Amino acid sequence: MISLKGCHFPNDAVLYAVYFCLRYTVSNRDLEEIMAEGGVKVDHTTLNRWVVKYSPILSTRAQSKKRPTLSSWSMDETYIRVRGKWMHLYRAVDKAGNTLDFMLSERRNGPAATKFLAIALTANRTPCKIVVDKSGTNAAGIREVNKILRRFGCPAKLQTV
Repeated sequence: MISLKGCHFPNDAVLYAVYFCLRYTVSNRDLEEIMAEGGVKVDHTTLNRWVVKYSPILSTRAQSKKRPTLSSWSMDETYIRVRGKWMHLYRAVDKAGNTLDFMLSERRNGPAATKFLAIALTANRTPCKIVVDKSGTNAAGIREVNKILRRFGCPAKLQTV
């Protein structure tokens, strides 16, 4: 259980309010009314303070409980239409077919692939190999990430298949 030391409200009420505020697009004033209907009288500014204070704690707790990824990834990109605008969808999937991360980008180039791969690596374990299609952008992104890893003295090197 997450410790909410110093909070004058029940832990369940605080965690419920923070979850509700982060999960749904609801204003703090509306959430104040919802909490009042549930029997917890709390001000909307207090709700905002709770979200600011406890959401990083919840995020690190959720990241620590995340299942480890498999050692082989598949990385690809496709072109999709989002709200009437064509965008590039970068996606990383592990060997079991679980989506590890995705990113929408206006451009399909090396810097976009490097940015996506860096984000995916920070959220997941470093894979032994990455399977890419014949796109030169993904290979360029992997080369750039390998250069960055080498600069920091990391012995791991991403291999493409």
